[in-house]
Amino acid sequence: MTKSANMLFMNNIILDLKTFGQMFRKERKAVGLTQAQVAINAGLRRETIIKLESGAQVDANTLIQAVAALGKTLAINDRRVDYDNLNEAFNEDH
Repeated sequence: MTKSANMLFMNNIILDLKTFGQMFRKERKAVGLTQAQVAINAGLRRETIIKLESGAQVDANTLIQAVAALGKTLAINDRRVDYDNLNEAFNEDH
């Protein structure tokens, strides 16, 4: 699979699955959960959490369940430029 096919979302940074897995691990540790605890909370196997954290492909439902088990959500952000708001920001009197 190509790198572009592995991209999850953009928010000024392109994230591939490996980077997502690293971020997921960081968030899991920040909330003080083990891989086993996340797996139990998500109704998944620990091996699945290991796979996700390593950057391997998992299905969308698995990804959503795992993220929710951390008390987090996923968002889709529009990366298109909003020219109207941009124009207003630069033309406002300060």
